[in-house]
Amino acid sequence: MTTAEIVATTAARPGPDLVEVVAEHRAGKGLWTRTPRSVRRMVGPVVIVAAWAVGAATQVLDPDLFPPPSQVAATAWRLLGDGELATHVGASATRVLTGTVLGILIGVALAVVAGLTRTGEDLLDWTMQVFKAVPNFALTPLLIIWMGIGEGPKIVLITTGVAIAIYINTYAGIRGVDRHLVEMAQTLKARRGTLITQVILPGAMPNFLVGLRLGLSSAWLSLIFAEMINTTKGIGYLMSRAQTNLQFDVSLLVIVIYAIAGLLSYAFVRILERVLLSWRNGFDGVA
Repeated sequence: MTTAEIVATTAARPGPDLVEVVAEHRAGKGLWTRTPRSVRRMVGPVVIVAAWAVGAATQVLDPDLFPPPSQVAATAWRLLGDGELATHVGASATRVLTGTVLGILIGVALAVVAGLTRTGEDLLDWTMQVFKAVPNFALTPLLIIWMGIGEGPKIVLITTGVAIAIYINTYAGIRGVDRHLVEMAQTLKARRGTLITQVILPGAMPNFLVGLRLGLSSAWLSLIFAEMINTTKGIGYLMSRAQTNLQFDVSLLVIVIYAIAGLLSYAFVRILERVLLSWRNGFDGVA
């Protein structure tokens, strides 16, 4: 049933409203529509793993170069058993968490200053645009020279990537707030603090969450380069060692870990969206 047919049906039937007609339309769509969306979202990853398993079983994929999922799972179990996997994942998660928190604080602070004042924009915006244009990994040699080979360069790389993503999107969100809402608040004699916390920042929240989603992706990407800096712990180091030793099962395991980390990060942002944007009545797609 098309949109026009739904509207026509609503007009022809005096009882049900548009919402009821759409509900009836969705109810008749079948099993797929009635399946929980959390289950439907897993179809893509499951299909990828199934294709991987079938390709390995039929020898389409060379098992020496592309080990099957069962072998990768066995490797994960072995590394979990001796505690090595937990050590590497824990080290990487700590770096990402630290860099992400610092990046959010710095990015939001800079975006608020640049977004609320023209002076802040003049002083900060072009500088941040320059940092945006420079790839993170290009800073790696300089960070090693300036800060040594400890944890500092790793955290700075991750923090920089997150802060830039947060700044760019939050700044755009602040400047994208409806001017009429700001003028209305000023007409009602709202204080500057109230204007910022009750009008401007809530209006910029959707953009901030977009920046957070991109920032988390940038954090995991930066982690790959960060853990190439003289480290013996982390999933980036695990990947580098596996490539050196031609351990393709470990390499695929690290890719799976990155994928899971990305999905968890995405799920976290989706939860924040439901909590922080509950006031927004946005379009969420059709069945």
